[in-house]
Parts: sequence; C-alpha cells; structure tokens
Amino acid sequence: MRPIFTWNLGGRSLELGKRTLLMGIVNVTPDSFSDGGEHLAPEAAIAYALKLLDDGADIVDIGGESTRPSAKVGYENPAVSADEELRRVLPVIAGIKREKPAAIVSVDTYKAPVARKAVEAGAEIVNDVSGLQWDPQMVKTLSALACGVILMHTRGRPDEWHSLPAVPDMVVLVKRELRERAQAAITEGIKRDRIVLDPGFGFGKRYEENYPLLRRFQEFHDVHFPLLAGVSRKSFIGRTLARNGKEPSTNERLFGTLGAEMSLALKGGHIIRTHDVRACAEALKLADIAS
Repeated sequence: MRPIFTWNLGGRSLELGKRTLLMGIVNVTPDSFSDGGEHLAPEAAIAYALKLLDDGADIVDIGGESTRPSAKVGYENPAVSADEELRRVLPVIAGIKREKPAAIVSVDTYKAPVARKAVEAGAEIVNDVSGLQWDPQMVKTLSALACGVILMHTRGRPDEWHSLPAVPDMVVLVKRELRERAQAAITEGIKRDRIVLDPGFGFGKRYEENYPLLRRFQEFHDVHFPLLAGVSRKSFIGRTLARNGKEPSTNERLFGTLGAEMSLALKGGHIIRTHDVRACAEALKLADIAS
C-alpha cells in the first residue's frame, strides 16, 4: 500500500496514491534523445499533447531544452537560452490550455525565468531536472509562485556524466541528496505539500547504477514525499534488451519500458513519466488492481 498525499498545485490539488498517475512527455526540441524534432512546431506539439491527454495522461510535461547525455546545459550560457526555451514552450502551454482549460500542464525546465513565465501562461507544475541546483534563482522564484514542484536528482551536468566516478551505493546517495535538497527548498519557502521527488534514472548514473534504483525503489518512501519516476526508453533499458550485442533503438524499447514502469508502480510510485501513455495507462489498470 503506497502512502497517500495531497499535492498542492496552487489553484488546485491532486490526490496521489490511490492510483498511479501518468505524466506524458512532450519534447518541443530538435535534439531530445528519443523524439527530438517530432513536435518542434507549436501546432504539432499542441496536437500531440492533446492526444496524450486523450490516451490517459493526467499531466503533460512540456520541455524546450534537451538534457540528453553530453548536452551543454546547466551553465550560465547554455546551448538553449531562456528566450529560445520560452519561444518553444509558451505557445504550446497556451494552446493546450486554450483547447482544454482543465488540463494539468507541467513545464520541464531548470531556468527560473522560464518557470515564472510558464506558470503565468498556465503551467501548474515546474519539473526541475537539476533539483534546484543549476539556477541559483530558481528556489527564490518557485517560493513566490503558486505551483507544484518536482525535484529530480541529478549528478553533475550531462556533459560531465561520462567522467563521474562510480558510487558504491547509489540508492543511499540519492536518498540522502534528495532529502537534503527537499529540506533546503522548504527552508527557502517552498511548502512541503508542493514537492514531489524523482530519483532521476539515467541522470548522472552509470548503466549498472540504475538497476538498484529500480530494484530498491520502495526505499525512497523513507524520505516521506510523493515519488515520480521516469524510465521511458532510457539507455539502461536498451542495454538489458540487447540482442547479439546490439541495443534496440529508442522507439523499440516499449515492452522493456513497460516492464520497468509496472515494477515502479507496484513498488509505490505515485506518478510515472512516459512517452507511451496509452500502453502505460492500460498496463497500469492491471498493476493498480494488484498493488
């Protein structure tokens, strides 16, 4: 039985824990690892987001900058400026809210100016993959906004991941650092009931370091926050599915992705972030009955 939480999004709240919620991924980027370029035009991204909502997504997560391995992000002068990121995401957020005013929209950004303007445009959640680590203004900005906050665990920046040292126990490290980052956010004025935590599969973790996060996911309940998990199509899944030394392409990892996502749901994940909303929604109908 997973713990029950009420997630405060500012103008409304979401009950977490009675069933597994789904967050659908909409990348408004030319270079994301899985679907870069497919929804770069605002009209295409809006149509795709609406389809994900129809397929069963409870939330759509709009991202305007790729954080794929080796990407130059999280610096003072990133590859994608705040202005360019806003140019990509704001029309999509506005278009979704115009077509479906009740839709819950999340913005996937680590930049404070993008978070602020996205919330003003109708986003109710800010999903910061850096866990408030990359933009020193983000925590102050979020403390003044009325929205939900996702703090994801990341080690280093994408262009540093290949050189990070191995960690003896990744679960212990991630638990400790997520607890510290959540507490720092609360100290700076972000209310506890606004925060969801994400252990950050693939973000600064070697292939083999992701498997303990999956196997021991239930241990993250020790931190006493709602949990989001995103494993969709990631490289550690591709490695597991390899045949004759060849890993499947990202769009050939559906069945492996579903296996990992159902494991996370059965171990108490509150929200699953996925590319394949319809397949995951149907699988979750059975997993939630069993959990």
